[in-house]
Amino acid sequence: MAGARMAKRGVPEGLWIRCPQCKATVFRKEAAARFNVCPECNHHFYLPARERIKQLLDEESFEEWFADLRPKDPLQFNDRVLYSERLKAEQAKTGMPDAAVVGRGYIRGRPVVFSVTDFAFMAGSMGSVVGEKLTRAAEEATRLMLPLIIVSGSGGGARMQEGILSLMQMAKISAALARYDQAGGLYISILTNPTMGGVAASFALQGDLTLAEPGALIGFAGKRTIWNTVRLELPEGFQTSEFLLKHGFIDRIVHRKDLRTEVARIIDYCEH
Repeated sequence: MAGARMAKRGVPEGLWIRCPQCKATVFRKEAAARFNVCPECNHHFYLPARERIKQLLDEESFEEWFADLRPKDPLQFNDRVLYSERLKAEQAKTGMPDAAVVGRGYIRGRPVVFSVTDFAFMAGSMGSVVGEKLTRAAEEATRLMLPLIIVSGSGGGARMQEGILSLMQMAKISAALARYDQAGGLYISILTNPTMGGVAASFALQGDLTLAEPGALIGFAGKRTIWNTVRLELPEGFQTSEFLLKHGFIDRIVHRKDLRTEVARIIDYCEH
């Protein structure tokens, strides 16, 4: 129409992402094609639990277990927001009932019990539901005598809003893993960025083999917390997967694109 002005067409939102490591602006589809890894510096971006399942397990092989477990608010905890309201908000944001997904699947045709924690849900912190799901997964792996894989992406450790009910999950999961070990099971722990707090202090660093993604932050307390507590300045990068590999705390660093093949190879090697 004469005189009508053409509406300006901007670049649609969400096409580009900024790498937090090298600061490059990356085409989102290109990063996705590389398993959500920066093509410029190899930084491994956050990956949701469902995407991890798709990347690691054979297509449509995952059978989720214990999906009906839901967190409660036994302490009626209130900081800035009621814990019950915080849970509802996190569930609406992520579409997850809590921070862990567990079940059975196949990796290159090999049956496994698979568990993953998701940082997006309250920083992947470990409450009663997370602990219960991981414990049940270990118990099912023991019963079925299948390899157990846990992918940790937890920056929050134990969930303070549940008090001792959360803290006890560290011991509960560890006890289930000890029984699994006594039964001769193979536990492969995969550490991603970040794996911190009570998660690192319990099941995440108890694997028969512990793998980590490049550049993952792994440890108990963060650098700033350590400084504020004991005034100790620690070496640069002391909580990265590379530092931990050098000092014998983990067994191998594996690029995300190679993880599926590497896990399958480990299962074959350990079972024969």
